[in-house]
Amino acid sequence: QVQLVESGGGLVQAGGSLRLSCAASGRTIAHYNMGWFRRAPGREREFVAGITLRDGSTSYADFGKGRFTISRDNAKNTAYLQMNSLKPEDTATYYCAADWRKTVVPVDLESYDYWGQGTQVTVSS
Repeated sequence: QVQLVESGGGLVQAGGSLRLSCAASGRTIAHYNMGWFRRAPGREREFVAGITLRDGSTSYADFGKGRFTISRDNAKNTAYLQMNSLKPEDTATYYCAADWRKTVVPVDLESYDYWGQGTQVTVSS
């Protein structure tokens, strides 16, 4: 079993950047596909980005393409989400998640077995 803890959220102006971290413990993230999701007020949790354990292939939601970059450092047992050119509509709680069964990046919540508690990102206009 793996435990996930997100950090790096905060308040930023539109156009700014944040880097979220997802620190894992219990098991190495090298065994997992890693994903980032977000939940905005009044909305359902949605896929943001994911990276596979097998070859580091990545996948992004359309709203994140060109602005967000997911990465992983297996030696540090940490996954990251670099977010640039932030917009007010990116305001949400961001969650990292881990999946050990799929061979491609899962984009659905149900595929992920482990979740962090979330970190709040607020983008002011």
